[in-house]
Amino acid sequence: MDLRLNRHRRAGLAALATAAALLAAGCSSQGGKKAQEADAGLAAGKADTPRMRIAMITHAAPGDTFWDTVRKGAKAAAAKDNVDLVYSSNPNGADQANLIQNAINQKVDGIAVTLAKPDAMKGAIAKAKKAGIPVVAFNAGLDQWKDMGLLEYFGQDENIAGQAFGKHLNEVGAKHDICVIQEQGHVALEARCAGVKKTFKGKTDILYVNGTDMPSVKSTISAKLKQDSSIDYVVTLGAPFALTAVQSAKDAGDKAKVATFDLNKDLVSAVQSGDVQFAVDQQPYLQGYLSIDSLWLYKNNGNFSGGGEQPVLTGPAFVTKDNVDTIAKFAQKGTR
Repeated sequence: MDLRLNRHRRAGLAALATAAALLAAGCSSQGGKKAQEADAGLAAGKADTPRMRIAMITHAAPGDTFWDTVRKGAKAAAAKDNVDLVYSSNPNGADQANLIQNAINQKVDGIAVTLAKPDAMKGAIAKAKKAGIPVVAFNAGLDQWKDMGLLEYFGQDENIAGQAFGKHLNEVGAKHDICVIQEQGHVALEARCAGVKKTFKGKTDILYVNGTDMPSVKSTISAKLKQDSSIDYVVTLGAPFALTAVQSAKDAGDKAKVATFDLNKDLVSAVQSGDVQFAVDQQPYLQGYLSIDSLWLYKNNGNFSGGGEQPVLTGPAFVTKDNVDTIAKFAQKGTR
């Protein structure tokens, strides 16, 4: 009798459990559908979140191929995130600030900006924040982004990268370098050479050139090498300038070697051939991608990396003859 009763009780409990499960499924079907729809908008692949318009505003000078890689990364993120990407640039700080004002007037949903001349940008960025537009920084402005109240920063610590560069010069036996700055007053470029000077045990001279006039860059470096035969390394701060420095050394009949910051596909080939000894890569594609993707994440999920306190570092990474072949296939696509 007890056995039969227990069996009946167990059957009853099972029936109740089944009914409860069916009831729960019925009651939650509508809410579950809504949750799935919300999740789909944030899922991997192409987003179906509402269309956003994001302005990317840089200090790029005409003809600097470094920014082509940045834009490829930004475009990839924009395509994934359903973003209308509006790109503009100007190497002049005041003009770059005007581009920010244009973006404010257009009521964009977010701004990604480089802070090469941060003092010139403060007022415009304050206006963007007042208008309720989220702003992130990338590439230049590591020491200024937090004080200016920006959400996030993506780039490398240029002084640390410079220090690593200086140590590498010690390792290869360099004695006297010139650090070629293509834009005087650019905080990130100045920080690179300051870092080199801090750790390099030899002598470092700073050489300023006009980065928008490549024939002038070439002749200025050649003249410096002819003037001082003790220079055994030319340190440049961008791939196009490294390739020009190689020609400068040949024109001067000088045996000085060339090493650089930043990459492009021609620079990778130069490392493979030995024309350029090594390069430091800050991964510009990643900077462009993350700056756009971060604004989409902030708008659609309230995320921001580093908690507004720490930058997201994309470099430095050394590229030498030992590892350049691994990177070459990506460089050919224009993404490294």
